Amino acid sequence: MKTDPEAFIRANTSPMAPPHVPEISLYLASEAHELWLKTEEELEAIGLPPPFWAFAWAGGQGLARYILDHPDVVRGKRVLDFASGSGLVGIAAAMAGALEVTANDIDPWAETAVRLNAEVNGISLGFTDADLIGQAVDADIVLAGDVFYDRAFADALIPWLSRLATEGKLVLVGDPGRSYLPPDRLEFCAAYEVPVTRALEDSEIKKTTVWRFASGLSCL
Repeated sequence: MKTDPEAFIRANTSPMAPPHVPEISLYLASEAHELWLKTEEELEAIGLPPPFWAFAWAGGQGLARYILDHPDVVRGKRVLDFASGSGLVGIAAAMAGALEVTANDIDPWAETAVRLNAEVNGISLGFTDADLIGQAVDADIVLAGDVFYDRAFADALIPWLSRLATEGKLVLVGDPGRSYLPPDRLEFCAAYEVPVTRALEDSEIKKTTVWRFASGLSCL
């Protein structure tokens, strides 16, 4: 029997506020290892990817915090929340007054997670599962939380995000010091001390920085 994503999410997560963004509620896993093991052991047959959508990662929390604290960044703008996962960053953008927000993730379960999380917060987000890397983007702002954790992924992302920035789009990333962040392409915006799940990280607090891909303009 094929597992129903909504039923699985509701059974294995519960609405709670990420510690650094208490204004927002998300369906999150309270026991990281338990959900990870359940995914590997019970759902491998149906091809469920690791459930990144079930956790509020440090980069996403930092970027969402920045958007809520600086709503003028997104107010009245069209926003793409790239590699959205839970939809945390996109939800923050919608709450901050973005004209339109589209969440994007190639994980087939993320669409359901984003929809449920948007509903919990009383908003609606668009969603696309297209592989957008290298493609033109019909948005004014691109937001990406915690995306530089893998070398091959970063190697594909960096030239694309750099190009979008030089075309005049605002490209903001939230990153807690992942290995493949390209510091030479970035301008500092803000830094936060973000509480995280110790089961998934190497500490209970991750210093998380919001960066802007260089374009000659400055952060707020």
